[in-house]
Amino acid sequence: MVRSSTSKLVLDGHGSYLGMENGCFVVKDKKGNSERYPLFENEIGEVVLKSGNAVSTGALASLGFWDVDVVVLTRRGRPVAMLKSFDDDSHVETRVSQYEAINNGKGIHIAKQFVIGKLEGQNTVLRKHGLREHGPRFGYEVERINSKSLKTVRSKLLPIEGKYTKRHFEQIFQLLPEKLMPASRKKSRAYDGINNAFNLAYEVLSWRVHRALVKAKLEPYLGFLHSTGYSKPSLVCDFLELYRYLAEDFLIQFFQDLKAGDFVVKSEWASGRKDRKGKRQYLSVSTWTKTSSTSSKTGSWREPSSKETERLS
Repeated sequence: MVRSSTSKLVLDGHGSYLGMENGCFVVKDKKGNSERYPLFENEIGEVVLKSGNAVSTGALASLGFWDVDVVVLTRRGRPVAMLKSFDDDSHVETRVSQYEAINNGKGIHIAKQFVIGKLEGQNTVLRKHGLREHGPRFGYEVERINSKSLKTVRSKLLPIEGKYTKRHFEQIFQLLPEKLMPASRKKSRAYDGINNAFNLAYEVLSWRVHRALVKAKLEPYLGFLHSTGYSKPSLVCDFLELYRYLAEDFLIQFFQDLKAGDFVVKSEWASGRKDRKGKRQYLSVSTWTKTSSTSSKTGSWREPSSKETERLS
């Protein structure tokens, strides 16, 4: 029915219900079984609501009032929405400073730090697994970019980031089981299961980054390394670069005991085509649930510590 701890409630069973009664969050499954979580005795830091379940407006009001993170997932587990409090739009001065940084030169320095932070994170993974780290040259390549135009700096930073990231994946893919190893890194709507699992992990991570930026009173759609565009949360994309290495380290361990039978194949329309279908490979729900549950107990994929956050900022 529900996986719970002192910090998280997850409604992942179809037909579950989350309500509020006498100062308690109440979770009921479709068989009528219920569990109660007193609001002031259990510190609920996050609630995950999957499509197919129900929640009362009273529960939503309490979650909003106490600023509890709430994410809404599709049935396939894709984050699509979050509960946003009116207070999240406070601190206008912070967002004004963010906008000013685009044109006053600070944005250029920030964009460079995002690339350096990402590559340092990759070095953390490479070092842990005994692989060849990026040398100090990448820092020199980034810092020597000299332009007063943020657009120009972006155009020079992204190829540097792409070059080192390609080398990074060429190495960490060698750590995966040979029968599952993809030829190269593919982004959204990849056909192999490994790349699709990476994409899923990044998508889950992006929700956490997005919510953290809103709580920090920043504008998620105004980035520095990534350009702005309609429906593009570019600052989320910027900060996501800093924490990808945590997901990558988790997945390297996650894949070690997997076999071809742990994936399912689905026929879907080919990218950009409506006249042809392709077969895409995904982790089965049972495999992801079982393995990620075990990994969470061992702490394989965790929230970044304060020291890691400070190092990367």
